[in-house]
Amino acid sequence: MSYLKNKYDIIVVGAGHAGCEAAIAAAKLGSKVLLATLNVDNIALMPCNPAVGGPAKSTLVREIDALGGVMGEAADATYIQMKMLNSSKGPAVRALRAQSDKRQYMDYMRNIIENNENIYLRQACITDLIVENGKVTGAIDEFGIEFRARAVVLTTGTSLNGKIFVGLRSYSAGRLGEKAAYGLSESLQKYGIQIKKLKTGTPPRVDKRTIDYSKMQIQPGDENLHFYSFKPNRPIRPQVPCYLTRTNEETHAIIKANLDKSPMFQGLIQGVGPRYCPSIEDKIVRFSENPSHHIFIEPEGLGTYEVYIQGFSSSLPADVQVKMLRTLPGLENAHVIKPAYAVEYDYVPAVQTTHSLMSKNIQGLFFGGQINGTSGYEEAAAQGLIAGINAVNYLNNSEMLELSRSSSYIGTLIDDLVTKDIQDPYRMLTSRSEYRLLLRQDNADIRLTPIGKKFGLIDDEQFKVFTNKQKAIEQEMERIKDVKIPATDEINLILAKYDEHLERGIRVAEFLKRPNVNYTLLKEIDEGAKNIPFDVAEQVEILTKYEGYLKRQESQVKEAGKLDKFKIPEDIDYSKIDHISSETKDKLSKIRPKTLAQASRIGGVKPADISILMVMLERHQIAKL
Repeated sequence: MSYLKNKYDIIVVGAGHAGCEAAIAAAKLGSKVLLATLNVDNIALMPCNPAVGGPAKSTLVREIDALGGVMGEAADATYIQMKMLNSSKGPAVRALRAQSDKRQYMDYMRNIIENNENIYLRQACITDLIVENGKVTGAIDEFGIEFRARAVVLTTGTSLNGKIFVGLRSYSAGRLGEKAAYGLSESLQKYGIQIKKLKTGTPPRVDKRTIDYSKMQIQPGDENLHFYSFKPNRPIRPQVPCYLTRTNEETHAIIKANLDKSPMFQGLIQGVGPRYCPSIEDKIVRFSENPSHHIFIEPEGLGTYEVYIQGFSSSLPADVQVKMLRTLPGLENAHVIKPAYAVEYDYVPAVQTTHSLMSKNIQGLFFGGQINGTSGYEEAAAQGLIAGINAVNYLNNSEMLELSRSSSYIGTLIDDLVTKDIQDPYRMLTSRSEYRLLLRQDNADIRLTPIGKKFGLIDDEQFKVFTNKQKAIEQEMERIKDVKIPATDEINLILAKYDEHLERGIRVAEFLKRPNVNYTLLKEIDEGAKNIPFDVAEQVEILTKYEGYLKRQESQVKEAGKLDKFKIPEDIDYSKIDHISSETKDKLSKIRPKTLAQASRIGGVKPADISILMVMLERHQIAKL
């Protein structure tokens, strides 16, 4: 195959977080990849908050790393602050968050791409697909140049027919300072793919030299660092603080007085915005009883004066934004470098794809990231990774990687997208998973590294690190069942510092179940615990303390798995099934679920209809339809 003749194995359109993961994964697996992007200087750009992780999202990043992706590695290499959120709560809701150096993150990711001999980077606006006999065979750019490939991955972010709004003024753009992608939406529609619109936005950026931090509450990073990647020897970097300020009555009064200048409130924006990350004007209207809202001041990097005003997303006019900002404590003299703006863009509802993220209409065409209706770098990267792996599997006619809800947050994310008719930008939340106690950020490697190895992205060295950790966990679990702590005066003197006391000797496993007992304490009284690595101790402690809850949830997984055993034939004609509602027939015909379990999760499908389908599947009646 000649790559000088614009022939590749896979074309990835877009080099944001989804596109980077897709291209790197496919290239690692041996495919020749054309990575086409509107601006090669904006690879892996963080157009919104300069951070990775947070509630639920940190689990996605750890899962990406466990499967062999690169987001966690890049976040570890370029953080300027690391913080474990909800550290005082249970392990299912703890969340690591990295404040990133925006430019260093981009440079790190671009370096990986440019040093991979299988990736061919090109600045191009892809405007059309080439489809022959129901299969994608290439793409065409704005200059009419054809690029041939047997698989295409679309990761276009907010660029498709993007329109930016600042007040009542608008112009064509996918992000501030970058043109919109045109033509591709029309091409997709030509091939029978439905297009809809969504809206998102971003806050203003302010010059940090014009901020009075003495009026704000400092938010430092953690002293004891955690990292995303399961690779050893993560870098220790100097940390910088973030800060907290709040809106007030004056802020709210300015916003309310200018709602007539908001494109959202004037109906100029038709796309639905993110429910869990609303604009500041939306917050003021929806939560009018709140006298103030938290606003976080976050640095964008070590080499820039730009700071990000988290929680202050807006589409109001630029002059109004300045007035609003200057009511906040510490921002009275703020100089705005970049205004906030809203962006409306085209997306492809993901119910038109399978769990592999391949189009149901066009073979070899995959979608990942915001084009699927999601919000967030982490959600995008997770989809890009799966789409990139499966594009290679498609070329090789191999088994597709389709993660289950019980295996991962990534599986939950994709199942929600392809099963439910999402109406607003989808954001991963811990509450979206019914198995969140099992799907924690700390055990992502245990759950997914064997899968990453199976599909070829985890090398032997990394797998050895994983297996050694597993052996250490197993050995420590066995050890604490046998070792006993005596109730001596010397030991009770140490335990008193932790509000603990022993009346009699106790096995370590039983003692560890107490709320006040952890490995910090154990290392003072148990010789065998002293050399246990943190990640091993963390797993042993969680497995021991939450043993009963974990077993209960494992039982729930097994019970739910019964419906997964009922496979539904792909060519079934739902219109011919009697005794189920018309709404259910329409929903099932649109989604075409693979199993009864997936069918039960479709909005509008009634439990009674699932029971009828189950009986028919048990009697093998559906196969005849």
